Amino acid sequence: MLTIVPPALADSVAARCDIYSAGEDHSDNSGPCRFSQRQGYITISRADGVVHRLEPVGDAPGNFRDAQGGAVYRQSGLGSAGLIFRFPHESVYVYWDAGEADQVADANNPTEPYTTADYDATTLLPCRTLDSDDMASCPAGILRMEGGQASIVVTSPGGEEFTFNFMADYVNATKGRQVDAQLYGDTWHVIVDGAEEYRVPLAAIEGG
Repeated sequence: MLTIVPPALADSVAARCDIYSAGEDHSDNSGPCRFSQRQGYITISRADGVVHRLEPVGDAPGNFRDAQGGAVYRQSGLGSAGLIFRFPHESVYVYWDAGEADQVADANNPTEPYTTADYDATTLLPCRTLDSDDMASCPAGILRMEGGQASIVVTSPGGEEFTFNFMADYVNATKGRQVDAQLYGDTWHVIVDGAEEYRVPLAAIEGG
């Protein structure tokens, strides 16, 4: 995964934070914040008084744990404009420059980089690494086909993009990823490479 660091290599930098509740398509809160990083540990201090203190987990870059023990995933979907942090119940978009952020990312699109200009629908899929009990949110773009079939392009908790194919008689994934897919009620539970879990509602696949 591409690692992006804040400008000027500073330990602390002024930024703007947009906050999205899980599953919402609009920002609940937007305002100044401060991003700090030292020896892999990250602190995001928001103008609304919330402070996120993130501790790195394991050897995979981008995996963190918050002060409550919840899994947090850092993603680079904003390009050079900033970083996305996926918490169990919300996403925090950290922009280094507010003016550039308005040009690069749509402030009403928590599923960046996926938009309905390119896909039939977009969504945030519940996802996690199997070493965590907490679900986060992974952005995805959905391309639907006849017969209740679809291809879903998703960005993993580690920031890698690949595609699920939900076909009439099989489920597979691109980039050589191995999947074990089981349908429970109206939701597919998909284990990828024995390391990641994604939950995909039938409504996301079939539309309607």
